[in-house]
Amino acid sequence: MYVIPAIDLKNGMCVRLRKGDFETVHKVAEDPVQTAKTFEADGAEILHVVDLDGALDGQGKNRDIVSLIARETKLKIELGGGLRDMESLQIADSIGVARMVIGSAATTNPEFVAQAVSKYRDRIIIGIDAKDGIVRTSGWTESSGMDYLDFAVRMSQAGVKYIIFTDIDRDGMLSGPSVKMLDTLNRAVDCDIIASGGVSTIDDLIILKELGMYGAIVGKAIYTGNVHLAEAIERCQ
Repeated sequence: MYVIPAIDLKNGMCVRLRKGDFETVHKVAEDPVQTAKTFEADGAEILHVVDLDGALDGQGKNRDIVSLIARETKLKIELGGGLRDMESLQIADSIGVARMVIGSAATTNPEFVAQAVSKYRDRIIIGIDAKDGIVRTSGWTESSGMDYLDFAVRMSQAGVKYIIFTDIDRDGMLSGPSVKMLDTLNRAVDCDIIASGGVSTIDDLIILKELGMYGAIVGKAIYTGNVHLAEAIERCQ
């Protein structure tokens, strides 16, 4: 299983949120590029980057930073936040992003998903962010009214290879991953599942590995020191 460190960008800063609430934003590192280099030195192969500004307004304000990380590391960047049309995917591709995460747009524009998968194939990831099992959109601020499993099945049927599943209530809370929901999701679709939200210890990661997760995103637990990335990667390989 891949252990995937996370960098959330807002106004050029490396930040974290609690439960996706933008009122709780706080800086966790001075330099996103140097942070990425540290993750690479610890053995990471994939880096999860979220453009929080893009998630809110669809504008890629942090593209220069993402581009710099791509140029100065060998990390495979999976980028989410504001990727809502083919033009935004093309821009992400042009700055060195390896995989593009489509979130909100997938709930409202299935034709976009079809076009994206047709062109970029397994470089497309669908981000499913759920609260109480219902998919949320627009930076987690709005409810789509769709059940996360029903939506995942539709994405699998559309040819999507990867799904990132986030339980919003656990994100940034160090309360443990949503094991039951993740296990149910993994059994329901043919996609490779990347778990996100709640990881607080290496033991949490071991559980996710045993569930058959393709990967697990770790954010706050790395910045607090609860999880030492190099050790986590070694134990989850």
